[in-house]
Amino acid sequence: MICCKWSELMWERLRRFKALDPASRALFLRAWILLRLVSIGLTIRGFTGTQTALQKLLPAADRASQTEQEFSPVAIARTVRMVRAAARYGIGSPTCLEKSLTLWWLLERQHIPVALRIGTRMNNGVFEAHAWVERDGAVLDDQEDSYSRYAAFEGSFSALPPKTG
Repeated sequence: MICCKWSELMWERLRRFKALDPASRALFLRAWILLRLVSIGLTIRGFTGTQTALQKLLPAADRASQTEQEFSPVAIARTVRMVRAAARYGIGSPTCLEKSLTLWWLLERQHIPVALRIGTRMNNGVFEAHAWVERDGAVLDDQEDSYSRYAAFEGSFSALPPKTG
């Protein structure tokens, strides 16, 4: 009985995946794989090492030739939706940092400039942190206003400072 329910659920998910347009399917698969890689990277290399590795994989910035159409809200919304779906239907439960790094990288890969933000707070004596992605000051990946309960670091973590000496 449980096997049949699981099988039905998997077939339904497969039908929903196949119903997506090709661009959405590709984004979902990239997000699904990248969430795992980011999780492993954060465990092994930490935040800075993982973000540095991701930045090396970004295409050269040529935003001068970008048009506003390429920064369309539709492309941004599709990417946010596919990262959420990959997190929901993937293995484990990705953290906000893993999801935000994944979304940040996928949008930057499309030459859509965004900011990776990190905030902290004390909650009943416990230190907590939260990560999210913004575009022009608008939060993209938080369904609620949970980010507003955190004191964000000044600036964004979208680009690491160059190494000195």
